[in-house]
Amino acid sequence: MVLAAESRIKEEKEDTNVGPPNIPRHPEVLARWDPAKARRPDIAEAPVFYPSLEEFEDTVAYIEKIRPLAEPYGICRIVPPLKWSPPFRLREKSIWEGIKFPTRVQDVELLQNRGPVKQKQKKKPKVRKRKRSSSSKRPPSSVPASVSSPEEEEAFGFNSGPDFTLEEFEKYARCFKESYFESKEGNAPSVEETEGEYWRIVEQATDDVEVYYGADLESKVLGSGFERGETSGWNLNNLPRLSGSLLSFERGDISGVLVPWVYVGMCFSTFCWHVEDHHLYSINYNHFGEPKVWYGVPGTHATALEKAMRKHLPDLFEETPDLLHGLVTQFSPSILKEEGVPVYRAVQRAGEYVLTFPRAYHAGFNSGFNCAEAVNVATVDWLSHGQNAVELLSDENKKTSVSHDKLLLGAAYEAVRSLSGGGGDSGKSLAWRSFCGKNGTLTKAVETRLRMEEGRIKALGSGFNLIKMEKDFDSNCERECVKCCYDLHLTASGCNKCSPGEYACTKHANELCSCEGNDRFVLLRHTVDELRSLVRALEGEAEHLKTWASKVKEPRGFDLNLEYQVDGEFDNTSDARHDASMLNFAAYVQSSTGTIIRN
Repeated sequence: MVLAAESRIKEEKEDTNVGPPNIPRHPEVLARWDPAKARRPDIAEAPVFYPSLEEFEDTVAYIEKIRPLAEPYGICRIVPPLKWSPPFRLREKSIWEGIKFPTRVQDVELLQNRGPVKQKQKKKPKVRKRKRSSSSKRPPSSVPASVSSPEEEEAFGFNSGPDFTLEEFEKYARCFKESYFESKEGNAPSVEETEGEYWRIVEQATDDVEVYYGADLESKVLGSGFERGETSGWNLNNLPRLSGSLLSFERGDISGVLVPWVYVGMCFSTFCWHVEDHHLYSINYNHFGEPKVWYGVPGTHATALEKAMRKHLPDLFEETPDLLHGLVTQFSPSILKEEGVPVYRAVQRAGEYVLTFPRAYHAGFNSGFNCAEAVNVATVDWLSHGQNAVELLSDENKKTSVSHDKLLLGAAYEAVRSLSGGGGDSGKSLAWRSFCGKNGTLTKAVETRLRMEEGRIKALGSGFNLIKMEKDFDSNCERECVKCCYDLHLTASGCNKCSPGEYACTKHANELCSCEGNDRFVLLRHTVDELRSLVRALEGEAEHLKTWASKVKEPRGFDLNLEYQVDGEFDNTSDARHDASMLNFAAYVQSSTGTIIRN
């Protein structure tokens, strides 16, 4: 008996299934379902939440409300109120029948059980998985985390597949599933039966199983499934920039982060284990079709998952140490459970959301034809996770998809406005206030960043001059460390003599060059004293709050590159900007790196 299904066509000279040019061929499935060998994981279910109409009105507030209950699972389902039924614009005839989208070929039996490629990989192309719009004027640079390059995908079985219209893909997907399970309408396999067969293929297949997946489809391909102009926060086009989401302080339209991606699935098409870029939250909406089956691991056990996968797939990790950044490797929840890693299941049906939490690994597969859409969001509690992601990615020489410091300072500025009475809506003002105070989440995040940069500046020694960073330093282009890709919104080091136009973070300033004299410098958006003052403003100290409030008068959209000048400390004229002897570094370090003093 043939144990694995395969959707590729027999390559015979007379193939009667071949349609007109450019139309995908119909699958001739060679193998069949083997229910006796099902391997459905015995794991617990993730929590499910049913918001009321009132709760559903404020998306960010609801995410914050359920977080303490759901985050320990890494993943949860959200079932909207019955009245929530947004139109699905991709059903429009001109789109459904007239627009094609690309697919990937997935060999499901190779997602876990495959040997090393044993061939030299080409250098990864310098492209960003999460891409900014052209209006952001930030050119592509080094590869960020969670990237699967074309070379990796092809090596591991994710070759480019045919282009389909949604109408064509639906027919193809339904034909495949009916043939594989030998079913017709009325006797289709249950989700549980499909799940058992999926893991049999992944763990114990003896033949090929080839399916297609329309994954990571940018807005320029099909567009969003939500109607334009629909104002609900649950419209994923609106969610990232809602008040309370820190991504609202990012100006660029980053595809896949702030601009949703669409996913068109068929039975067994797979999304492999991964965490989100920058350890952001993600939210996925299943517009229509058959369920998506998800698996989630809480962020507190991310390292345990990585350790377990390295233990069981040593050859793959030896060949590709950052394998988990590639999104090309599936791994059994049953084995993770045996290794002590908590794993939870979520079955997402049409009209439901799935929310994943910071640094929560997640994976899954589609049980049949469906269409979903996903985007990222960042509530204030994410800040500590985001800072941790920045440091981890820096260690791996990988870039983040957003500027963490820009989001952090943007949140701090907005909070200052609220604390000073300029926050407008009282409800939103109260929300920002809840993150401030001496023990507030936002206050502690800014203080942590202050201490981090304070220590790094002190460690540099006396071979650098301090210069005020120009307000538009990173407004029109990306600025990142040439050594580790660290974002340079807050500080940047450079040398006028040997590396003009190149910058490093304060961790790697001494590695940029060994020049002496007045050529090496550190650019500062805010001095240590200024950041101390910002912390005190967030704690509610009136004098500091008044000083900062005068600088952030406008509502969201104010200049995140604003100038802030402590009396007499910096002269920001163009002449002074280029005066390399402007400040004595040693004296500055001595006077500016003490502990924060609270009254």
